Amino acid sequence: MVENQRPPIVQSKSGRAGVERVDMSTTEDSIQINGKDNTGNPLGEERISKLLLRFAVPSIISMLVGSLYNIVDQFFIGQKVGELGNAATNIAFPLSTSCVAIALLFGIGGASAFNITMGKGEREKAVHYLGNAAVMLFSCGVVLCIITQLFLRQLLQFFGSPDNVLEYAMEYTRITAIGFPLLILSTGGGHLIRADGRPSVAMACNLSGAVVNTILDALFVFGFNWGMSGAAFATIIGQAVSGLMVVWCLAHCKTVSVERSHLRIHWANVVRIMSLGMAPCSNQVAMMVVQIVMNKSLKYYGARSVYGEAVPIACVGIISKVNMVFMSFIIGISQGLQPITSFNYGAGKYQRVRQAYLKAISCGVVLAVSAFLMFQLFPRQIISLFGDGSEEYFRFAMNYFHIFLFFTFVNFMQPISSNFFTSIGKPKRGSFLALTRQIIFLLPLIVVFPLFMGIDGVMYAGPVADGLAAVVAAVMVRKEFRRDIYIKSASGN
Repeated sequence: MVENQRPPIVQSKSGRAGVERVDMSTTEDSIQINGKDNTGNPLGEERISKLLLRFAVPSIISMLVGSLYNIVDQFFIGQKVGELGNAATNIAFPLSTSCVAIALLFGIGGASAFNITMGKGEREKAVHYLGNAAVMLFSCGVVLCIITQLFLRQLLQFFGSPDNVLEYAMEYTRITAIGFPLLILSTGGGHLIRADGRPSVAMACNLSGAVVNTILDALFVFGFNWGMSGAAFATIIGQAVSGLMVVWCLAHCKTVSVERSHLRIHWANVVRIMSLGMAPCSNQVAMMVVQIVMNKSLKYYGARSVYGEAVPIACVGIISKVNMVFMSFIIGISQGLQPITSFNYGAGKYQRVRQAYLKAISCGVVLAVSAFLMFQLFPRQIISLFGDGSEEYFRFAMNYFHIFLFFTFVNFMQPISSNFFTSIGKPKRGSFLALTRQIIFLLPLIVVFPLFMGIDGVMYAGPVADGLAAVVAAVMVRKEFRRDIYIKSASGN
């Protein structure tokens, strides 16, 4: 593109002629010029490793920030309230997972639809996906908030709360539910901002809320001595900061202009968005189902062991959130991969699609092996960060780290591959792959194994499910890359 070339004149929907915004830089914005000319778009031309670094690092930080909300609450509650407080946050965790599921359904689904459509050069159609996704994110958050407030006690009991934990869980969840609409909007909206070519802005939105949450947690829990309520209030204030920043950023997109007409719901658009977001959403829903069954199993078999009802639930809650830190890196890589593979698949550049996937997998291997070594070598040190406990508490936690998370070193394969299929417009394969680890393998195993092994059966179900899910993912991806379009692209035909 010639530097002094005049930007084209376009006709707006209001009938006024104007100059289309074109960003000449290749650092943040995707360049799409009036239709199908994608020449100069960095997603289609820039070095894959540089693109993945640019998009994955902010995604990882954004995911880490999401984990930080839970980790920070867990830390302060564990120090102030103790084992029962830790157990209470784990009982409430399925609702947080529900928020993430909705955020991914419309966030990643909207981002994928937007990027694929932009890759085809259909700018006006793409911006409708962006607007519809944003509206659905907030609306579903409102619905989930209302349901939670109306049926709070019943939900927490269904999630497996022991009697001595229930009041703590209700105190915490009744407050955090108020923030569900902005939590879902900020989490899902970050994907839409990233799809607009602004990964660093998406990161800043999430990071700001996490910083506010951390500061207020210390003030409310320790300074004001508000306990569970203090942690909950800190959480929703942080989520409000992130959510309002996301609203402003979506109203000031860089590659497109979002107008009121783009916010009007068209159900054909919503169906398309949901189909593309179904894989990551399914993975979160599967996690929620497994969490509920896990809590019930831990409560039932824990009561019949030396640990009791609350200790296993408290330990698993902490360890799951610690594991989320590792998974934040993996999911962040998969999310950073999404705009690269979506655009290049839409543009017919299949060799770049393959290169991007393999680069993401290489990064996943390094991170997964590092996490495996940490979990195996330092389990007691990790669990000690979240308060003191009985010797049974520490013994169960160490066994859970060693056994349940033994196959951490292959846990990069399934999440990256699942999101890969979604990003290239194959949501059914992505959804199936998203369900393998949690629903198809882990859920039956945590029901069957304890029948023969007691509470230890819950632990051994984890590595078996992890290994099987990794094998299935590898087979499906190998089959995808043996298709003719990749072979011809590699040969230059």
